[in-house]
Amino acid sequence: MQIKRTLLTAKIQVPFARPLPCVRLDALHIVSGFSLSPSAHGFKSAAQSRWTIQQEMIPRKNSKENLDRFIPNRSAMNFNFAHYMLFQGRKGKENPAGSSPSEAAYQRRLKEVFGMNRTRILAFKNKPPAPVELAHQDFTYFCQSKPAKPQRYIPQTSERTLDAPDLIDDFCLNLLDWGCSNVLAIAIGNTVYLWNASNGSTSELVTVDDDKGPVTSVNWDPDSCHIAIGLNNSEVQLWDSTSIRQLRTLRGGHQGRVGSLAWNKHILTSGSADGRIVNSDVRIRDHVVETYRGHSQEVCGLKWSSTGRQLASGGTDNLLHIWDKSMASSNSSTQWLHRLEDHRAAVKALAWCPFQSNLLASGGGLNDRCIKFWNTLTGACLNSVDTGSQVCSLLWSKRERELLSSHGFTQHRLTLWKYPSMVKIAELTGHKSRVLFMAQSPDGCTVASAAGDERLRFWNVFGTPGAAKPAQKVASEPFANVNLIR
Repeated sequence: MQIKRTLLTAKIQVPFARPLPCVRLDALHIVSGFSLSPSAHGFKSAAQSRWTIQQEMIPRKNSKENLDRFIPNRSAMNFNFAHYMLFQGRKGKENPAGSSPSEAAYQRRLKEVFGMNRTRILAFKNKPPAPVELAHQDFTYFCQSKPAKPQRYIPQTSERTLDAPDLIDDFCLNLLDWGCSNVLAIAIGNTVYLWNASNGSTSELVTVDDDKGPVTSVNWDPDSCHIAIGLNNSEVQLWDSTSIRQLRTLRGGHQGRVGSLAWNKHILTSGSADGRIVNSDVRIRDHVVETYRGHSQEVCGLKWSSTGRQLASGGTDNLLHIWDKSMASSNSSTQWLHRLEDHRAAVKALAWCPFQSNLLASGGGLNDRCIKFWNTLTGACLNSVDTGSQVCSLLWSKRERELLSSHGFTQHRLTLWKYPSMVKIAELTGHKSRVLFMAQSPDGCTVASAAGDERLRFWNVFGTPGAAKPAQKVASEPFANVNLIR
């Protein structure tokens, strides 16, 4: 077999005269000592090109390495046929020669054998690789491995109901608190009772004299070893719940009844009808260490943030104040960090968010009926929702992004909200009067509510203890270790 070699600008031209053996030109490596590969001109050899093609054609195991398109390789193109189609094929069309049917059949057969019966000038010899569906399979597996979370069942009725005769129906008081030792304290008239949720037993802690009572507020310390009791005569008593004995009485801080209490480690903060807020260090004799003045009427709501740096206070003057602990000893005449005047009624319901330390929820009274959310770093109101009734108390869920509110006139119910959409998840009914007080169990599952109907109800609103989630890490405030300067 002879092949005429014509070197034209580094191209190989093979004229067709008679049938040649069915051999692909690009399969020939060396013919008569001449290489058909352009390696002599600085290009890769045919073997190297085929190795590159094979590597590109093999599907990779990692779905992320599979490309989304096929990029052709020059070595996979038949440039000899393209050259022939551009020149020889055009001449044949421009100067058609008469031929017999046998000659035409021979030419068609010849074109079929050599793959010359296609109309495209440039065509790829090898097809693109079949698409690998690993990425789709991985995505499908990922979706199937995380099934939709089933909706939690929330009982619409209370799981337990206790009588609380002579419970004071007063919006400004705080008569219910649940300590971390799983003991619930409730003030009824002049008496403070302790109900042990672990065994259901009830005991009497103290009954104050008529000239001091009634009891206007109760609050457990962080360890639930001691309990603070606010009285109608402006005094605050500290009691040891284990030994059932009084530790001390805090006097001289207020001139009116103490309706709100809040602990911050060894600091006991009290709010009174005289509008003053007093920080008392219970470890020292002269207990009053700071006094906040900002409210003109009774302070009915007090809550320290989880970081212990900020204090929220609400009053019957429709004001909400944010106080910063680092500014308490400053010489500034204005001690508050933010003075918020958006509510149109008394602000008693306060709740710091457990998963965002600078997020505060507050609820307004009958003429306001709104739950508002605040960024306590900037003082901005993030959202406001009209609940349609008096907001008496607020509690955040310790597991889910949910908020529970208790209401007075005119609904007398508990409402569970999804945060931040504030879509109602459930409404719990059963009380016949306004639900003034709420307290949450240490495991975060059960909520106790006390109302003017002299009933104490327990609701399994936040799930069961067996499904408890690990505590979420609280987002710390930026620059928390830097004192604010005004």
